[in-house]
Amino acid sequence: MKIQLKDTTASAIASKLVDMREEGGAVALGRVLTLIIVADGADIERAIDAANVASMEHPCRVIVVRPGDGRRAAGLDAEIRVGADAGASDVIVLEPRGSGRNEVDTLVTPLLLPDAPIVVWWPKEPPADMSADLLGQMAQRRVSDVGECTSAVDLLHQLAETYAPGDTDLSWARTTLWRGVIAAALDERPYESVREVRVYGSKERPSSYLLAGWLAYALKLPVTIEHVPGSSAVDGIDLVRRTGTITMRRPVGSAVVTITHPDQPERRIAMAKRPIEDCLMEDLRRLDPDEIYQLTLVKGLPKVTVAP
Repeated sequence: MKIQLKDTTASAIASKLVDMREEGGAVALGRVLTLIIVADGADIERAIDAANVASMEHPCRVIVVRPGDGRRAAGLDAEIRVGADAGASDVIVLEPRGSGRNEVDTLVTPLLLPDAPIVVWWPKEPPADMSADLLGQMAQRRVSDVGECTSAVDLLHQLAETYAPGDTDLSWARTTLWRGVIAAALDERPYESVREVRVYGSKERPSSYLLAGWLAYALKLPVTIEHVPGSSAVDGIDLVRRTGTITMRRPVGSAVVTITHPDQPERRIAMAKRPIEDCLMEDLRRLDPDEIYQLTLVKGLPKVTVAP
């Protein structure tokens, strides 16, 4: 169910939510956090769809802030979604106009769940400094997705320069499965140190750089990215040790990783590319600062180079 509110106020929206709960229980209690999404155009529906799926694990209130038209008269339009249109959440879409678009923090505050953590997500084009943003200052966690932006790698380096505890990027969650497979491989005999690392994948994707940065920090050595034409993600790893190389490959378009150890049978592991819903769900599981992400971004990323 969708309810349109024209020329309204934040307090009127909050009152409408209370009325809906009292009248029919359409808006259930028990939310565990407030998820604020800053998006525009077609990105709004895509982000809401992802949030609705994630809400099945993390029931929340979703507040979508759509940057309004500064040329129009000051005002606020809104839409409330509940039931089948909102997953396990209640969704509020705000479209401030005129001067109201510069005061989004005051518009959002009356709609926040009391005593609940706040997460802000920018599906595209995060602010230059997320922790200094009006909404970012309110949040325990600030989530970007530079992989969906132009100049993604440049933006990733910008995130490193402005990092503050609580920042993260969905590209980091996209590397989770790879990190698990690599850690498991290195936890097997002969327990030798790694002498060289090569990451195969797209040199345009931030996930390649984050995985390489994690390896550079964890193994204390430089890491090289080998570009794979046509790739849109990480496609392989070489871990070079004294007795041989652990090779992992996921061909472009495949959902299976083939792992080759010296003197061991070849192994195959299913590893499809993670949809945005899974990545968002993972990031909502922890609301404390991610120290490993910070060290990867700040300490590991500078040790990453791209092969000529």
